[in-house]
Amino acid sequence: MPLMPKRVKHRKQQRGSRKGLASRGTTLAFGEYGLKSLERGWVTGTQLEACRVVINRDMKRRGKLWIRVFPDKPVTKKPIETRMGKGKGAPEAWVAVVKPGRMLFEIGGVPAEMARDALRLAAAKLGVRTMLVTRRGW
Repeated sequence: MPLMPKRVKHRKQQRGSRKGLASRGTTLAFGEYGLKSLERGWVTGTQLEACRVVINRDMKRRGKLWIRVFPDKPVTKKPIETRMGKGKGAPEAWVAVVKPGRMLFEIGGVPAEMARDALRLAAAKLGVRTMLVTRRGW
């Protein structure tokens, strides 16, 4: 089941602005290795869940994983072959707004090689370009 909020104040949201750089959540706060965003975009709850699964599978449940973003923005979509008008579509997916510099995942308690492999597999599941970061060198 993908990540989504338990409840929200408003069921539908406007698209909003994605300009600028991330001002918070840009450094490693918990783990030793991290996956940092280089592009702006929307990362869906399904993508984050796929990353979580592939990281945990690659690390064989050793170490610890922190997910630093949460999909709390609803994205609506009208049904296919529907004429314009008749209001806004129903919520289709939940996304996290990601700006350049935002830390997406952090890993701790595993060797550097294992962390690099796990984060590289996770990066392939995301819709934004990312880079691997570490407290010390690889």
